[in-house]
Amino acid sequence: MNRKTSVCAITVLFLCIGWRAMAQDKVRMGLSSVSGLHTAVWVAETKGLFRKHGIDPEVIVTGQGGTAGISALIANDVQMVNSAGDVLVAASLRGGDTVMVASVVNKGLQRLITKPDIKTPADLKGKRVGVTRIGAVSHSVLLMMLQRWNMSVNDVQVLQLGSSPSMLASLDKGGIEGAVVTIPSMFVAEDRGYRVLLDMADTDIYYLHTMVATTRQYIKNNRDKVVRFLKGYVEGIAFVKHNKQESLDIVKKKLRIGPEQEKNLERSIDLLIAKYYESVPYPSLRGVETVLGFIEKDNPKAKGADPKMFVDDSLLREIEASGFVKTLYQR
Repeated sequence: MNRKTSVCAITVLFLCIGWRAMAQDKVRMGLSSVSGLHTAVWVAETKGLFRKHGIDPEVIVTGQGGTAGISALIANDVQMVNSAGDVLVAASLRGGDTVMVASVVNKGLQRLITKPDIKTPADLKGKRVGVTRIGAVSHSVLLMMLQRWNMSVNDVQVLQLGSSPSMLASLDKGGIEGAVVTIPSMFVAEDRGYRVLLDMADTDIYYLHTMVATTRQYIKNNRDKVVRFLKGYVEGIAFVKHNKQESLDIVKKKLRIGPEQEKNLERSIDLLIAKYYESVPYPSLRGVETVLGFIEKDNPKAKGADPKMFVDDSLLREIEASGFVKTLYQR
């Protein structure tokens, strides 16, 4: 081999090595909504934290709650999804290959807002309470609250109103006396003088509000890719905790909100940081138990099901054991 040929061969070799170093694995992630709830994902995407770990993310808003996201996951239209845990559990019980690998929110991110004259759960009896729709997260949370107070759904009148803003409008007009609302509408309600009868964050009720999910087959075939994706997500959580203002600026652009809405977005992110975002975001087995208890009356397969069958926390445990998470919080 002459000198010229050797130089060309070495150049090609280095180019190939460089290409491999820069190569990114494509992963499509579905989000159930356009909401501040997904702050860590948007921050990780915008700040290049997924790409830092060799993942080229495509974040897609599937909309229509967790059902559309889980359907897209099963169809392999997306490989990861942020979904309500009850939808994932139900899909798994029907034979779907779905599994939780991390959490976003392990407790309900809702508050029961009422007219100021309703001061105790007993005052709620016979009153009209708004939810988005029967069977939705807001309805499930209301049932949990009533159960906590030794009350049943028959003790109140449940109205389906479609959205948190619609419930606020109905409260203002006197159409209902209470409503189960989430961020940012719950902050708007409080500013208008409505009472917080119960905040799910202040209870010992664990509920799989939003999980990070994939399929067991995808993990089997792409374990390293999922680990690297989760590293980007975990680093996104750490970034939000350390850099709230920059994170707020990122989400403002994603949500396309104006200055008048910024206050409630900031309050939402403050709440996520203080009460929901965990450094190592393991899904809650207690949350799975809660979900199984609620759906067993409609699905006999839920009764006696092992909560562990819906969760694969081995990837996060691998990440934590490596010391990676610890380095994110060494300041």
